[in-house]
Amino acid sequence: MLIPIKPNEIQKLIPSVATGDQFNSALGNPQKIFQRIMISAIGGVITLLVSQSQVTSQFYSIWLILGVVFILYILWGPILEASRKNSKLKSYSFYALFDGYISDVYVEDRIENQQEQANKDGRLELIEKRRSWVVIGMEDDDGYLGNINFPLKDKFNVLRKGMRINCVVFSNRRDFSSIQSISDAWCPEIRLWVGNYPYLLRPAFEEFISRRISS
Repeated sequence: MLIPIKPNEIQKLIPSVATGDQFNSALGNPQKIFQRIMISAIGGVITLLVSQSQVTSQFYSIWLILGVVFILYILWGPILEASRKNSKLKSYSFYALFDGYISDVYVEDRIENQQEQANKDGRLELIEKRRSWVVIGMEDDDGYLGNINFPLKDKFNVLRKGMRINCVVFSNRRDFSSIQSISDAWCPEIRLWVGNYPYLLRPAFEEFISRRISS
């Protein structure tokens, strides 16, 4: 079942500014965090050094501000990335609450990174870094909706076919004949959130579900 959501209601479910959970998610893996730190450190040092050579120049304050901006990149970078993700979802024309069930759940290995590395004989070998992901298929009485996927964790072992699941779907068509995107999802029977990114304000969404579905 799809229950239409009004634009003013979606504003209460998806924030404009990144939440703490969204910030942590946007930080990324250790490699991505290290890249942010390097950009922040190198960019900050270079611009601050340049600013010191421009003390008597009218551009001194600009270089100084740029240096501070680079130094704080480790903070504002994830905030900006998360806010962009939120804005992208809210840019669709129509939104609806999905009330259905898990039609399929399985685990698959995905390649996250590939790199060549020399073995003991000096020959290059392709090393693949893999990670296990959970894939959930979702249906309602009208048929298949789509799927969401996310990295495997022990807490997801309780997921089973037939469990009720709720999320928000996004489309540019009023009849939702084409689904452009799907939010993270809530499994009320086991009180578990699933998804690769926490789009929704979770307490607000849980309250929204109880109010709209029971009414």
